[in-house]
Amino acid sequence: MTVRKASAGEQGAIAALAAELWPSHTGEELSKEFEATLYSDRNAVFLALSDGWPVGFAHCSLREDYVEGTDGGRVGYLEEIYVKEGHRRTGIGTELVLACQNWAKKEGCWEFASDCELQNELSQAFHISMGFTEVNRIICFAKKL
Repeated sequence: MTVRKASAGEQGAIAALAAELWPSHTGEELSKEFEATLYSDRNAVFLALSDGWPVGFAHCSLREDYVEGTDGGRVGYLEEIYVKEGHRRTGIGTELVLACQNWAKKEGCWEFASDCELQNELSQAFHISMGFTEVNRIICFAKKL
């Protein structure tokens, strides 16, 4: 298994994995989104490959707006992470997060943050296993005007 930074033009491979994470989105939508991400200097996407085939990805970004639980400034942020079933609990997720953290450090960050939904207990356990500390819980509201 290898983890490497994704290159421009690999949005299709990332979108195929992301479609498993978000089945309500089309591959075309996701491909366009990741194409823009891959060309941004404020984002990085890392691919995990097993025998040359993509089995996971992580997307991280640089945030300079307010990030819950941080002291402010430039913060590395784990936007999303996904590992295919059958490849989970093998260390791939850990390697993807470490790649994101190393990228954030090189970009001048000294804090790294993430989030997950309240009901996603698997993601919560993963974050805790990666050394994250829960800093807040929120419920979001919206209404039509």
